[in-house]
Amino acid sequence: MEFFQHAKTVRLRCAHDKYLTAEEDEESVTQDRSGSSRSARWTVEFLENSDDFIRLKSCYNKYLTASNNPILLGMTGRKVLQTAPKRLDSSVEWEPVRENGVVKLKTRYGRFLRANGGLPPWRNSVTHDVPHRTATQECILWEVHVVEILEAQSSPVVIIAPPPLSVENSDTFSSASSSSSTPSVKSASSFSWNESKDSFEIRSPPKGSGGRMIYFHIANENGEIDEGFEELCITFKGNDVVDLTKRLEWELGIEGITVCHRSPLNGKLYPLRLHLPPNNATMHIIVVPASSKCDFPF
Repeated sequence: MEFFQHAKTVRLRCAHDKYLTAEEDEESVTQDRSGSSRSARWTVEFLENSDDFIRLKSCYNKYLTASNNPILLGMTGRKVLQTAPKRLDSSVEWEPVRENGVVKLKTRYGRFLRANGGLPPWRNSVTHDVPHRTATQECILWEVHVVEILEAQSSPVVIIAPPPLSVENSDTFSSASSSSSTPSVKSASSFSWNESKDSFEIRSPPKGSGGRMIYFHIANENGEIDEGFEELCITFKGNDVVDLTKRLEWELGIEGITVCHRSPLNGKLYPLRLHLPPNNATMHIIVVPASSKCDFPF
């Protein structure tokens, strides 16, 4: 559940490097390699009476539903559809089960959301099933890419928008705390750094929010930066690097990051150790996750 704890909208990527996609017929659910369309976004709803289950709603305002319709005659898998039931029941409820940094989405009846491969019409279909062979276990594993996080109750402003993938400009993160707060954060293992360019998009922070503008890229697990991806942005009040690090950890939902700058002389990344520049000067930094293999020169 921690993958979805602060998520408002997400993308789900399967082992075939394709995304769970709501088709334009507003009924079918398939897989597609493009994560850039709004059809690949799913809004997360939390159940009032349960901390273990969620609902996922497509861009067409319909729920991801485990139906009783067989995918093919004689096959065990059943269709996963978009529906708008008059009464929400267990067919639209999914339990996230964590496994090695990814999740399985399980129905109330023990079946799992499954991305199918093979030949048409099986290829790119999505079913719910109980795979028994070890070779098919990976078909029920999904990476969760948070597109937009929920705004915390204490946060007065919406500040940034990130990835995990080429998307429209409405993908956003929300500010979750002031720079002086020290909320708990999720482990870095709960966030996937294998995101494609269409993971996150930025929108301009609100005017008049105060503080300096902090623009940043996120390094991948190899310590590399995709310069073709637009920088993300937050506003930050203060000069303390530790406070800035805690703020970014909260915004991104991970811990153990290193805030770096790129040397204009040799292009290498150096961790920020001292106070930030005075007078709220705008900064461009690099966020390096704990899982990165980046070697810092000292």
